[in-house]
Amino acid sequence: MSVRNAGRAMARLFAGLMMVSAAQSSAFAADTSIKFSLDFKFEGPSAPFVVPLDKGYYKAEGLDVTIDSAAGSVEPINRVAAGTYDMGFADVNSLMKFRDANPAMPIKAVFMVYNRPPFAIVGRKSRGVSTPKDLEGKKLGAPAPDGAYAQWPIFVEANKIDASKVTIENVGFPVREPMLAAGQVDAITGFSFSSFINLKDKGVAVDDITVLLMADYGVNLYGNAVIVNPKFAAEHPEAVKGFLRAFTKGLKETVKSPDTAVDSVLKRNDIAKKATELERLNMALRDNVVTAEVKVNGYGGIDTARFAKAIEQIGLTYKWKATPPKPDDIFDASFLPSIAERKFN
Repeated sequence: MSVRNAGRAMARLFAGLMMVSAAQSSAFAADTSIKFSLDFKFEGPSAPFVVPLDKGYYKAEGLDVTIDSAAGSVEPINRVAAGTYDMGFADVNSLMKFRDANPAMPIKAVFMVYNRPPFAIVGRKSRGVSTPKDLEGKKLGAPAPDGAYAQWPIFVEANKIDASKVTIENVGFPVREPMLAAGQVDAITGFSFSSFINLKDKGVAVDDITVLLMADYGVNLYGNAVIVNPKFAAEHPEAVKGFLRAFTKGLKETVKSPDTAVDSVLKRNDIAKKATELERLNMALRDNVVTAEVKVNGYGGIDTARFAKAIEQIGLTYKWKATPPKPDDIFDASFLPSIAERKFN
């Protein structure tokens, strides 16, 4: 080979290497980082969020997703509002109140995960708690930032409870179930699938546990939703859409095979037991995610008329500082995957 031809070959090789390098750099640059906050620890119900991590679904959408635990369903709202997290999983009812108090921070929900909220009063029959009215004269343990406790005024009004006869004790999340198990309180507020399973884990007999799911007792609200920082949504709309596409795949796989999906949770929680977290996950799927409404309309969306009534119900016990929000003020459906992708099957 002549020197000239060798030079040309080297030039072509160099140009080819540069093109490959540029393509790799472009692909790397296309990965958008998303910091996502759960509402609580890595437990069974968080499976739909972490399955896409393990299956590479977020990565396939050009996303570099980090998922962290939190200390309650209000904390993700504060994190997303502060911009320390781009997206999160939070109670949509608490989001409404946050928006009312902070109108300059228009965080919106973009995917409704819990079509029915898991808010519950969990008591013990041996402590005299079997019905809502039984709470009168009793001690209720309730963490101040708890999403279920936030709905206590609605539950009181819907069930004609004399709240002055109920002693509220502000307790921490870690001691809530242990205190009920020890008889230091008669009932607690919490998410049904968390408190029920945790009590069982503490040795409380199943037939001694009363679960009053607020959705069955007049609290007609939606539950937790995926929320997004407005600045991030405006700057990275395709990333938000990609996240929800990947999440929807993970959610559908979790519904079809919870026994497999829960393994993604166990990898991130060294003290979790598979049987416990699988039961917790199955409760959440049955009572909160796969509802009659979801079976008809698919995952992720809302019924606007129902949502408007939920806003009205919150207004019965919460005094809006501004004009009560409309559904479109709180929920943005524009990032949702297609109806075909969200269909229940």
